[in-house]
Amino acid sequence: MSSASAGFFRLGIAPGAYPERDDDVPSWLDETGESLARRVSRPFRQRGSSSTAVILQTRALAPHLEDLSDLALREKAEETGRALQRHGLQTDVVASAFALTREASRRHLGMAHHDVQLMGGYWMLSGAIAEMATGEGKTLTATLTAATAALAGWPVHIITVNEYLVARDAELMAPVYEALGLRVGAVDSDFDPAKRRAAYAADVTYVTNKDVAFDYLRDRVELGRRRTKMRCQIGELASGNSARSNLMLRGLCFALVDEADSVLIDEARTPLILSAGSDLDPLEAEVYEKAVELARHLQTPDDFVVDERVRGAYLTEAGRVRIEGLAQPLGGVWAGPHRRGELVSQALTALHAFRRDVDYLVIDGEVKIVDESTGRVMADRTWQRGLHQMIEAKEDCEMTGSTEAIAQISYQRFFRRYERLCGMTGTAREVRDELEQVYRAPVVPIPTHHPPKRLDLGRRVLRDADEKWQAIVERVEELMDEGRPVLIGTRSVAASEHLSRLLDARLLPHLVLNARQDEKEAFTVGLAGHVGMITVATNMAGRGTDIHLSDEARQVGGLHVIASENHESARIDRQLYGRCGRQGDPGSCEAIVALSDDLLQAFGIGLLDRWRGLRDRLEGEPSRQSRWLRELAVCIAQRRAERIHASMRRSLLKTDAQVSGLLAFSGKGE
Repeated sequence: MSSASAGFFRLGIAPGAYPERDDDVPSWLDETGESLARRVSRPFRQRGSSSTAVILQTRALAPHLEDLSDLALREKAEETGRALQRHGLQTDVVASAFALTREASRRHLGMAHHDVQLMGGYWMLSGAIAEMATGEGKTLTATLTAATAALAGWPVHIITVNEYLVARDAELMAPVYEALGLRVGAVDSDFDPAKRRAAYAADVTYVTNKDVAFDYLRDRVELGRRRTKMRCQIGELASGNSARSNLMLRGLCFALVDEADSVLIDEARTPLILSAGSDLDPLEAEVYEKAVELARHLQTPDDFVVDERVRGAYLTEAGRVRIEGLAQPLGGVWAGPHRRGELVSQALTALHAFRRDVDYLVIDGEVKIVDESTGRVMADRTWQRGLHQMIEAKEDCEMTGSTEAIAQISYQRFFRRYERLCGMTGTAREVRDELEQVYRAPVVPIPTHHPPKRLDLGRRVLRDADEKWQAIVERVEELMDEGRPVLIGTRSVAASEHLSRLLDARLLPHLVLNARQDEKEAFTVGLAGHVGMITVATNMAGRGTDIHLSDEARQVGGLHVIASENHESARIDRQLYGRCGRQGDPGSCEAIVALSDDLLQAFGIGLLDRWRGLRDRLEGEPSRQSRWLRELAVCIAQRRAERIHASMRRSLLKTDAQVSGLLAFSGKGE
């Protein structure tokens, strides 16, 4: 480790009243120079590092720890923690912390970290993102990094994508930390402020990215202008109370991000907005309802067009003229052409760009947003600028009050404020440049413990959805004859339920896992690796889901994964395929998709329309040429989607920095 890295851990108490890294926006010249330096140094990153020395010393220490009592092991951990605080991340001290964590895991979990996990733990401790293949035990690997940082006296946040993983990982790994004298906390979205503070007061806290980011915004509102240590101390003297008493976090010290590409890349397209609810004004509700009513009179493509790429609908000139005529008797807000057009465009977006059982569910008369990346319901989240209320009007639900933004920040700026940021994922190489540029976190590939045995059967692109679903059902029947367990990935609740009905019609018993059945997640996942099991799942069965094979399932070829639709990022497809062939187990995967899928309609086929007759060949009878063209269409669609989303993230980061500068100039906090 560098001297800079060592100095970071020299003290056991985090500097400042509320430690966090200051925003520093590099100049264009600095950013270009850093980018070139990263590209040049990338091939040599793992050469000459201390990871090999740490691994060898950790293994050498193992026999000396096996005979220690539990009390002696804890005392040894306390001694190592003091050494970390005095000397920083010296190789011998890190090896001691790793060896203690490894021994605690062996005793309480029956698992000792193997060499590639030690390597992953080392690189994360140095501030990198470890790219470890799915099934390589990232959850266990994280204990090495988190325990070492916590022993050094730093509050550690292990950040993951959903509450299921928060609860599961905290419960599974707690015995390891407790054996070293460390306390473990887990934040649940239903926790009140007191329980949240208690969870963050632990040495290691498991929490979702949304919870920790919004709790940080709440702290920013609470602190206001008292963000520096001196201001906090003055506030304490003036009030007689600790300025920390109402704060959730103890600052942004050390973050280990699980599924780092999902949190730092996929989630980064949407700004985080802390809002306060208010009662809905009856006049405002009437405006939203009228906007939806007017929008229902319009027809596409004459009056409006829908852009699936940006999830929006826009009035044509003919549509604006028609709306002007329809709204003429209404007066009020409908008299102004700009405001009128904005309201109707938003209503058209609610009617045509957002779909029930795809983008949201209606549960007990309430509209609940479904996270596209995880397939889970996002509790207490609403769309802005009246969109949520218009969707409620569309679905005949009771309209909720609007929200007022109190504070906001982008994920990029939030995570860059951690004193030390690291992470792990199985799919980072496609976005390593962005991760390194935005977060200054290099991506380091970690080798697999066992040679992978996953068999990739490729992709079949069929003409339409009916043909696709028929092919999937027939493929499942073939696999059932072999006794193979099958996992079928779908992109939406509606698609999973449609496939479920088709399987029922063929008398094929199966389980469904989607946002409606999220309470059955552990039960469904626990059965998915058994012989003859059919599991239909949304993205809930993607990241972080461990499907354990029975011995009988291994003997018949392991789990077979079918993707029924490609995602806008090939990384998410690879996460689904990664549910099979884990840790040297047998398994296979394939994609069976259609030209009518959302991805291809929004990003792929339209490009091919520029060449006369090409689309006819694409949708013609199966042939070598049509198969090649269909494969090309999928690749084009994914590349275009990824470029558009990357542009959206850059734009959001730039806008966020500009807004922050304006707020800072005016004296207003975030």
